[in-house]
Amino acid sequence: MEAEALAVAGEIDFSMWGLFARATLAVKLVMVILIIASFWSWSIIIQKLLNYRKAKAEADAFDRAFWSGEPLDELFDQIGAEPDGPSEKVFAAGMTEWRRSHRDDGGLIPGAVARIDRNMDVAIAKEAERLQKGLTVLATVGSSAPFIGLFGTVIGIMNAFIEIAEQQNTNLAVVAPGIAEALLATGLGLLAAIPAVIFYNKLTADSDRIIGQHEAFADEFATILSRQLDS
Repeated sequence: MEAEALAVAGEIDFSMWGLFARATLAVKLVMVILIIASFWSWSIIIQKLLNYRKAKAEADAFDRAFWSGEPLDELFDQIGAEPDGPSEKVFAAGMTEWRRSHRDDGGLIPGAVARIDRNMDVAIAKEAERLQKGLTVLATVGSSAPFIGLFGTVIGIMNAFIEIAEQQNTNLAVVAPGIAEALLATGLGLLAAIPAVIFYNKLTADSDRIIGQHEAFADEFATILSRQLDS
């Protein structure tokens, strides 16, 4: 009897596609959701890694240009009022308000430093929102995917027990397919959640580091402009 059950079990397709094809509609929906969530997460991860690398390279290039000793007005004229780089945008926001704060007679409108700080803070906030866009998706996938997979596993195991009860048989050929299908849902949940959690933590740290660099630059730039005002 055992040899016969093993022979029957050996004929069952235990590949991922075979397990998916035999699963019930509810378990299939769970698997499809998890696969879509995994692809969505990886698309965000790759996009953010490329964007952050580009932002870091741009920030390094701008820092070299800013501290090269070139006059700030000439540097601003080179990059323009609406540059593409995030560091350049913060600098342009400060310089734009700096020029607006000059009267026709060459004097400064009172409160120029405070307005320059606010203008750069707004630019930093916009860049922070752009950098962190999509990270909530990774957090959601990382926290919910295991439970979605577990839900599919519970449904799959319930169906396996129902099939055992209907056939009045507990041999391997009856039990193994249902349990394998159920565990596949948990595996897909973990496959979606683990990279999402790891890269959410990494990308959040990278984003905070880039934003911190923008804030440090804004403070240094405001100090330079304040020094020019005092002189």
